[in-house]
Amino acid sequence: MRTPTRARNRYFAPFVLITSTTLLLTACGSGSDDSAGGTDRAAAKAEKIPTTDVVSAVRKDEAAAGLLPSGVRSLTLAVSVGGTPPGTTYLADGKTLTGQDVDFAHAVAKVLGIELTTEQASFEAILPALGSGKYDVGASNFGVTDERRKVIDFVTYINDGQGFATRTDSKLTKVTDLEQLCGLNVATAAGTTFEATLEENKKVCSDSGKKAYQVQTYSEQGAIWSSLQQGRSDIVMSTINGLRYAVAHQQGVKFLNEFHRLDVGFAFKKGTKLAPAFQAAVNKLIADGTYDKILKKWGTTGSAIEKSQISPPELKN
Repeated sequence: MRTPTRARNRYFAPFVLITSTTLLLTACGSGSDDSAGGTDRAAAKAEKIPTTDVVSAVRKDEAAAGLLPSGVRSLTLAVSVGGTPPGTTYLADGKTLTGQDVDFAHAVAKVLGIELTTEQASFEAILPALGSGKYDVGASNFGVTDERRKVIDFVTYINDGQGFATRTDSKLTKVTDLEQLCGLNVATAAGTTFEATLEENKKVCSDSGKKAYQVQTYSEQGAIWSSLQQGRSDIVMSTINGLRYAVAHQQGVKFLNEFHRLDVGFAFKKGTKLAPAFQAAVNKLIADGTYDKILKKWGTTGSAIEKSQISPPELKN
């Protein structure tokens, strides 16, 4: 499943610019000089990152705020900067974080009347750090799985899940069984449910007498797409919403299909007393229409939930 170099370059000339932009946006989180900031501003404009204000009009709800543990006035939020919407990324100033998770976190904070201090961390580092008390809450499209529920509490706010994308020259049209991946190189993000799903099911290839697929993990989304672009990977496994966005904004790639739906939630250390307040806040946002505004802003209305839940069982589909 290899594309001739010349043809592949033709497909991915715009793709290279976008993935390079992704890396630049991610790298500028700790500050940049004026020239880098200029690059980011141009990149953000090219990406057409939505900037509609859907949070400032949210007001404190005394009933929800009353569920907070006594004395809680501020919390530390951990996010992972993924590079492209609807995941967390930067606006053109290279400093302001934006994305679906950021909007939901800040909207919930306003409902509860608390301040949020936002810190960045790698995706795979956030959940372990919650248990140590380094962060109070994590918001980075964390899928609710039975395995994670053993050590993490969740408050759900959307439904997303696992999907696949590949190059337009690929013969793949839909992945309904991981056995279809046998012999291929699969790119995905490190420390995610995607990596876990792929590693846990490698035996499907050996059981059927086929060559195993190879799991290639990366810490940055830009690196994942570059691996596909350059032919080091044959297929990408990632979030349904993230893949749809990438395909809509890049040439030479196609979305294959949804593979497994998962509830997505704010993550807390096991046994947290914050969960009831966050659940009430999400339900308040659903009731007052803010919830729909956030989803429409990020083009993810297909991920709407009817009500928030605390650590529900993993969806089986």
